[in-house]
Amino acid sequence: MKKMKYLSLLMAIVSVMTMSFVACGDDDDEKDMTYPVISAEGITANPVDCQVYQRGSVIPFHYIFTDNVELGAYNIEIHTNADHHTHGTQSTDCDGDADHDHAADHDHDGDHEHDHDGNAWVYNQDFTIPAGQVRFETRHDIAIPDSIEPGDYHFMIRLTDRAGWQQLRAVGIKITE
Repeated sequence: MKKMKYLSLLMAIVSVMTMSFVACGDDDDEKDMTYPVISAEGITANPVDCQVYQRGSVIPFHYIFTDNVELGAYNIEIHTNADHHTHGTQSTDCDGDADHDHAADHDHDGDHEHDHDGNAWVYNQDFTIPAGQVRFETRHDIAIPDSIEPGDYHFMIRLTDRAGWQQLRAVGIKITE
């Protein structure tokens, strides 16, 4: 009888230890260690570098977001690029100066207050992606105010997944009268 109690206790301990190892393995498999993706694959994405828009019109925003586990939220920010700074994701300068090093001009702390000469446009909007999504196609028509200063602007897309990883895409656009 003593042997049966000992054997039962031993089996219970082995079962608990086995379940602990399996649970730890599952937790490691579920950790999201991958950045989300801002994609134009299979669609006509908008905006793209160097597009020109007129005051009073709209920017038809269209991109696809994907993640390996779950998407979270995204932010769209538009701010002036009068000083021709860069965010490191543009491939060219819309004025044809692809070799210009803008790194020294980049505003690393995200404060673009120095850019607001005259009536420069600032747009900043957060959007939540419905829970459980690993792919999300987004579309928005963003109205361009009639009264803003024409010129060079950055259209920033920040995509964050549920784990907190963030992807950034900065697109250079021009607003005309």
